[in-house]
Amino acid sequence: MADGGLPPIKITDVKVVLTAPNGIRLVLVKIETSESGLYGWGCATFTQRPLAVATAVTEYVRPFLIGKDPERIEDIYQSSFVSSYWRNGPVLGNALSGVDIALWDIKGKRADMPVYQLLGGKCREAAALYHHVSGRDRQEIADRVRASLEEGYRFVRVQQAVEGYTAYGARGNESQRRSKITSHTQIFEPTPYIRQTPPLFEYLRSEFGWNVEFLHDIHERIPPIQAIGLAKDLEPYKLFFLEDPFAPEDVGYFALMRQQTSTPIAMGELFNNPAEYVPLIKDRLIDFIRVHISQIGGISPARKLAALCEFCGIRTAWHGPGDVSPVGHAANLALDLACYNFGIQEETRFPAQTQEVFPGCPDIHDGYMWSNDKPGLGIDVNEDLAKKYPFPEHSYNGAWEAIRMDDGTVIRP
Repeated sequence: MADGGLPPIKITDVKVVLTAPNGIRLVLVKIETSESGLYGWGCATFTQRPLAVATAVTEYVRPFLIGKDPERIEDIYQSSFVSSYWRNGPVLGNALSGVDIALWDIKGKRADMPVYQLLGGKCREAAALYHHVSGRDRQEIADRVRASLEEGYRFVRVQQAVEGYTAYGARGNESQRRSKITSHTQIFEPTPYIRQTPPLFEYLRSEFGWNVEFLHDIHERIPPIQAIGLAKDLEPYKLFFLEDPFAPEDVGYFALMRQQTSTPIAMGELFNNPAEYVPLIKDRLIDFIRVHISQIGGISPARKLAALCEFCGIRTAWHGPGDVSPVGHAANLALDLACYNFGIQEETRFPAQTQEVFPGCPDIHDGYMWSNDKPGLGIDVNEDLAKKYPFPEHSYNGAWEAIRMDDGTVIRP
């Protein structure tokens, strides 16, 4: 007999489903078992390299898993993690995550419990969300913040367009600009962005006072020393957090930033190996851990990172953009509900077509994400409908075009 007195089962197949109901390339993994009707879904979305992930799952992970016991989640994670010998990178990370999340889904269905129950049960009734707001100018942003508050949000991430440049998270008239010396049109320069950001938050505090929590994402686009200066300049406006001040390659600057400012810092969505987070956590150099759960291998490593963060006074803020599938958002939510040191959850709305493909999407209202409390992750995939939304045509199969400075230098996005 299997653990818990249930009859033993085996993995009979591992499938990949590629779909883009909202125009974003999503990668799903379905694990089927020898128990009739028992299967699990996992998110393996790496939207810039989706076909590489699909190949990794189909050609390498699938034959490794056929015949294994799906109840042994930890053993499958550990053995899969080392099976390629070189164990880092987003392609294999997403492939393993699709498997790991699907196995937790199976475990919950077999136990007839939501996954959050298997992780220790609820610490809260729902997960507070931060809403994305952007605009061409301060007035447009203020109007949209006001609308967000009226919907029940208390946390709002704010991004402003930079006149004449490509800005992260906001659109202005950047399409009118072309580099003076190259043919490139996606142009970004740090100084105009840095100069306009503190006055934006000064204006928003004058408009809304202190009853709203503001967030902002640098998105690693500026030199590290300028990011430190910006964090200091934003300190009077008491952000809930400032995200990605440095690229993963520049994490050595975090110690210097900690000495310079008390602005709370969020970091980590671009890390691949769970071990990359450990120095920042143990030395208390960040305040929120940003994890793209499918990037690092799934629920199993994410819950361990959350536990380590709890002992170091660091809160969770799982990555939740549009290029995380609803299955991935359901996995985020399971951790949000079960982890004591939950901080905030990034919001993505699920359009009507997406909800049709993914019945059981988490519910969003009043500024919170709510579980449907069904067994497993509580979400399914309509495979027939998913086929009606193939990946859109793209010159690079989803890869991003480079963003450059005015002189043509590539910057980090």
